[in-house]
Amino acid sequence: MHIRLATAADKQAWDGYVLAHPEGTAYQLWAWREAVASAYGFAAVYLLAEEGGQVRGVLPLVDFRVPLRGAALISLPYCDAGGILADDGTVAGALLAQARVLGRERGVSCRIRSIASLADAGINLTDKVRMVLDLPTGSDALLASLKAKLRSQVNKPQRDGLTARLGGDELVADFYRIFAENMRDLGSPVHSRSWIKAIVAHYGERARLAVVATPAGEPAAAGVILLHPTTVSIPWASSLRRFNRLNPNMLLYWTFLAHAAENGYKRFDFGRSTPGEGTYRFKEQWGARPQPLYWYEPDRREPASVPAIAAGPSRKRELAAALWRRLPPAGANALGPRIRKYISL
Repeated sequence: MHIRLATAADKQAWDGYVLAHPEGTAYQLWAWREAVASAYGFAAVYLLAEEGGQVRGVLPLVDFRVPLRGAALISLPYCDAGGILADDGTVAGALLAQARVLGRERGVSCRIRSIASLADAGINLTDKVRMVLDLPTGSDALLASLKAKLRSQVNKPQRDGLTARLGGDELVADFYRIFAENMRDLGSPVHSRSWIKAIVAHYGERARLAVVATPAGEPAAAGVILLHPTTVSIPWASSLRRFNRLNPNMLLYWTFLAHAAENGYKRFDFGRSTPGEGTYRFKEQWGARPQPLYWYEPDRREPASVPAIAAGPSRKRELAAALWRRLPPAGANALGPRIRKYISL
């Protein structure tokens, strides 16, 4: 078996492997690499394992450099998990070993975010989970599987005149307005518009946006899903607080879930949550079940009983969020992307 750096000539083979692998995710597709490079300028270090001319495994890494704070090889930045995708544990181990070699040669750490546990990778540094829903075939079956109260919450926005559009690049402007306002309200820097446009451009039909509008036509909620043949992932979803009474968020998620069920996808990944918190309960009501996330720094050594990445926000983070909420919208939108580029989660 041979492990090497993948090049642009490997794009088709790389994506073919990820798309055919039952545990693959859309984040591991070549498009994530292209979006990171075009929007934020970080270089990729994608490792490809081959044997007999066949791809046996992949490990996407990004050389993530933060001024005054150093660098790391991360798989992957800006999402819950990239990690290793391989035929078996032997191939996975070889890819991990090569990543560690590259990290030591460059004098940086490796950070592997995975949906599966990895042997010899050290301790898991998070207690966060991803919430995953197994989908039936068809939206009617999905709706019937929901509890009566949730079905009512799904149907109410439509009865009240809210509408949802599903599309691509033509929805970026509406999505971004909602996204930027919501992130400021949450006290967090927003990704750049160029990042969202890069995702949509490089993923093509594997990226779908949805925008929910009020009866008056005002955009109230929006999100993005990324499509793998087995799993739909939702990296970003936002709704505006001033429209909470209309429940646009319920229609947004139903639009995505119905699309996934109608088109034969097997799973819907709602993304990461901390058990017991509000977002966890929101996802759980749809029937999603927790699956552990595994975040490793293979050369890091800490007591295994204490996660190095705490589940809840720190006091400093809470203070920073409170200060961010006080910024005028124009200032938050101008400054946010410059900061967000250097936040890997």
